[in-house]
This record gives sequence, structure tokens and C-alpha cells, in this order.
Amino acid sequence: MAVMNVNPTRMELSRLKKRLVTAQRGHKLLKDKRDELMRQFLEMVRENKALRRDVEARLKQANNAFTMARAVMPEEVVTTALMAPKQQIALEVGVKNVMSVEIPVFKSHTKTANPDDIYSYGLAYTYSELDDAVFSLAEIWPHLLRLAEIEKSCQLMAAEIEKTRRRVNALEHVMIPQLLETIKYITMKLEENDRSSRTRLMKVKDMMLEKQYRYSER
Repeated sequence: MAVMNVNPTRMELSRLKKRLVTAQRGHKLLKDKRDELMRQFLEMVRENKALRRDVEARLKQANNAFTMARAVMPEEVVTTALMAPKQQIALEVGVKNVMSVEIPVFKSHTKTANPDDIYSYGLAYTYSELDDAVFSLAEIWPHLLRLAEIEKSCQLMAAEIEKTRRRVNALEHVMIPQLLETIKYITMKLEENDRSSRTRLMKVKDMMLEKQYRYSER
């Protein structure tokens, strides 16, 4: 690991030691964050897998119901019945903070509270197969909304996990080892300078004693 380009002084050594403590604390916090993100991500993935399987099964059932309705009713009657819907849905998009990740929260509101407004036609002029098809499709909506919410959350969580993992690796394999190596280098350099200074002082002392008293400590 390359040593940082710094002056080998005691002030620099003190500054680097403080940076090392901060880096080690940050490394621990980021590892804890990564682990918690992974735990929550895996929970979301499991929920997403089960929810997708359920939604796909419900969509298949609704599609079969519409196929049956088209089989027993003329196509123009089905088209006319579904041409002017009564009900409207408004989507409200919010966010929720999970481990510094803003994941979406979807809420829907219908224009009217009457559950029968999902039928855009008079029940007297259609077959029950079309009613069943419309009802089965309307039932899917909350599950579909939750699926969209959780899939987007999984994407955002995965991106944050990758970003956190890179930061952890950078601290663990680059910054902290570099700081340790630089601290070791400065410490050795200061010790070497201390030994050199001590040797020079002893030499100067011997020279002064020899010059003044013609005496040398040997």
C-alpha cells in the first residue's frame, strides 16, 4: 500500500490518527448499514416474488374471464359496455425513508365510494360473465399497486446497497490501510529523527567537553 504524500511531523501524525479513528468508525457504521439494507432487501425480494406470482395468477384469471365474456357476448356489445367508465382513480405518490433510501409509497383514491361504479354499463343489458371479468380485474388493482411499489423499492435498495458496498470496500481496502501505513511511516521517521538528534547532541556535548576541558566522555 502506497504511503500518502505528507510531511512526517508530529502534527501530521496527530491529524492522521484522528482521520484513522473517523474512518474506522465510519467503516463500522457503513457495514452495519449495508447489513441492515441487505436484510430489508431480502425481505422485500421475498414479498415481491410471492406478490408477483399472485398478481400473475389473478391477471390470468381476469383474462380468462374476459375471454369467456367475449365468447358469450357480441364483440360490439362488450366494446360499447366498456366505452364510458363511471369510476376514476387518482394516484397519490409519497416517499418513505428506509435507511437513507427514499422508497415510494403509492396510494389510490376512487372518485366515488360506491363499489358498483366499477361497472360502466347497466347490468340488465349484459351477461354475468362480463360482470365477473370486470370485478376480477378491479380486485387486482391494490395488489398491482403494491407490486409496483415494492419492485421500485427493490431497485432503489439494490442501488443503495451497491453504493454502500463500494464505500465499505474503499475504506476497508484502500483508505484505512493507507492511513495505517502512513502513520507507521511517520512514526518510524520521527523515531529515526529522534535517534539522530540524540546522537548529534551527544556528539556536540563530547566536542564541547573536549574543547573546554580537554576531556572526552569515552
